[in-house]
Amino acid sequence: MSAVIEITGLRKTFRTLRHGGRVAVDDFDMVVEAGQVHGFLGPNGSGKTTTLRALLGLVNADAGELRVLGEPAPEQLARVAGRVGAIVESPQFFGNFTGHRTLRLLAVAGGVPTSRVDEVLEQVSLRDRGQDRVKGYSLGMRQRLAVASALLKSPELLILDEPANGLDPAGIREMRDLMRTLAEAGVTVLVSSHILGEIQLICDHVTIISRGRRVAAGRVDDVLAGHDQHEWQVRVGDPERGAELLRAAGLTVTVHSDDLLVVGGTREPELISSTLGGRELWVRELTPIRPDLESVFLELTAAPAPPRQADGTTPGGTGTAGTGTAGTGTAGTGPDGTDPDGTGTAGGRLIELDRNDGRRVDT
Repeated sequence: MSAVIEITGLRKTFRTLRHGGRVAVDDFDMVVEAGQVHGFLGPNGSGKTTTLRALLGLVNADAGELRVLGEPAPEQLARVAGRVGAIVESPQFFGNFTGHRTLRLLAVAGGVPTSRVDEVLEQVSLRDRGQDRVKGYSLGMRQRLAVASALLKSPELLILDEPANGLDPAGIREMRDLMRTLAEAGVTVLVSSHILGEIQLICDHVTIISRGRRVAAGRVDDVLAGHDQHEWQVRVGDPERGAELLRAAGLTVTVHSDDLLVVGGTREPELISSTLGGRELWVRELTPIRPDLESVFLELTAAPAPPRQADGTTPGGTGTAGTGTAGTGTAGTGPDGTDPDGTGTAGGRLIELDRNDGRRVDT
């Protein structure tokens, strides 16, 4: 497989009025291969959105190398802009426009056939509401509209920041099915989300960032296997006697309820069953305890540290500043390095790049 996204040594520092420089991303690496559905995870403030903004040319990195579809970003991003669809954070649209008109305007601006408008509305289950004004849309419907805008160009690479935000359970499942369908069609998907159960169901690879640094990366199964404690849930008729026998065999045992034991110290379930069965204490349940993505995520991102400043010191507090706008979707910061805690819009920036030979247009 060839790499669709390559990030090496990314560093980004933001300036704040009260505390000077604050390191948002520090020596961060990530590789997304063609055809993957790749989960990008991290707590709030960990550097996820800053990384995506740098990748899309919405902020300038202080150091590092970034490549999108083989081209250096942001310098040559315009060469591949027509092959990339993206939404970053919560989308912003003109409330008095209909969903259909919104997408039609974006299609015309990006040189996309207007026939794609009905197709993408169908893909995100909004065709029946396409003639309604956006101001009447729920948060979940606006999110669907944002995803539709990212799909207009039939992208080879789709970057989605919190696509399930505001969706109900049925909508979340539809979004999951959509991403699977796109992946089966050969689209590479990079998705950032806080719904870890969905990421585990959808994604084949994952990168986890914490406090600006990568803390895990690889196939989801491999990341989970690396945190497997090889414990077993065991139920027997006499848990106290069972615990005594298993401890005598050199295993660790914790009694959790009247009949439930958690047993560790072996990868072989046969050792547990034979130890108990050999003394005529029959096992009623023997189940492996496997880590899920949520437990691994919490373990890797635990014990938050104060944000580092550019000079290595830690501030006594945090501040916010700055807004910036440029199309649909959100960015909240310009390339001048102002603090990203402000809000703004920039999901349509790739269309602006495509129209202007890569020159930044801020509105």
